[in-house]
Amino acid sequence: MIAADSSTLVAYLMGEAGSDIALVESAIDEQRLVLPPVVVTELLSNPHPTAARLPLLNAIQILAVAPGYWERAGDNRRLLLAKRLRASTTDALIAQSCIDADIPLITRDTDFRHFAAHCGLKLA
Repeated sequence: MIAADSSTLVAYLMGEAGSDIALVESAIDEQRLVLPPVVVTELLSNPHPTAARLPLLNAIQILAVAPGYWERAGDNRRLLLAKRLRASTTDALIAQSCIDADIPLITRDTDFRHFAAHCGLKLA
């Protein structure tokens, strides 16, 4: 299993190219792409959706929220903020979903590097 962030999925849906897009395409073909719940919310809230968005979301498994998820996400975000590193609430929730499931995240968003360096997130 491998997860994708909305930064990569939006690029994928817009027909862009890149190594992250190749990873998403491969994961979709192999039926191993999963989405953190917050990514689903981000994609559904886009005011300019693409036609391919809903079929994609309907075909991909959404990660479950594990007990203690909210606390762990808050702890990790607090750790990064105490180090004066950028850590949005949304990114903390996405990162925690992947950390809890022990799966890597495909993303174009460089802010996730802090979660990888200090919180155990695996980046694809």
